Amino acid sequence: MSDLICVGAVAGGFGVHGEVRLKSFCSVPEDIAAYAPLSSEDGTRSFSVAITRPIPGGFAARLGGVATKEQADALKGLRLYAPRDRLPSLPDDEFYHADLIGLSVFDTGGARLGEVIAVQNHGAGDLLEIRRGAGQDSVLLPFTLAAVPTVDLAARRIVADPPEGLLSDR
Repeated sequence: MSDLICVGAVAGGFGVHGEVRLKSFCSVPEDIAAYAPLSSEDGTRSFSVAITRPIPGGFAARLGGVATKEQADALKGLRLYAPRDRLPSLPDDEFYHADLIGLSVFDTGGARLGEVIAVQNHGAGDLLEIRRGAGQDSVLLPFTLAAVPTVDLAARRIVADPPEGLLSDR
């Protein structure tokens, strides 16, 4: 499991005084500031975070060391990470997305279906993107209790019961 968890991203500059548009990936969006300082994935940059106000799609925020619109604009797309030990412990049925990526996926009969390569959410709930194998398209599996009855982080495996037809060859 990764020591860093992605908790947000910079969506670009906001205004002309160096604020950024901050998108939070936290279950309580405002908590992103409590996990600061936040860093880039490679750890080369670190930022304090002060939320100034809510805006559509996230927050206007000040990041430490960012004073101009040009500096804020240059951070667009930067994903922000917090050390795992600063984040709250999760209940047994909740997971950080970073913990799911790389897990092997098996069906209920034990046949290997693939590997989780991403966790996506387009507004209707989380989807596991599963790489099936060489020459095959990846598939999106709803991350629901019905479709994914078992997640075993210790064994690095997921047992899935995909909806009928999801894995049939097209």
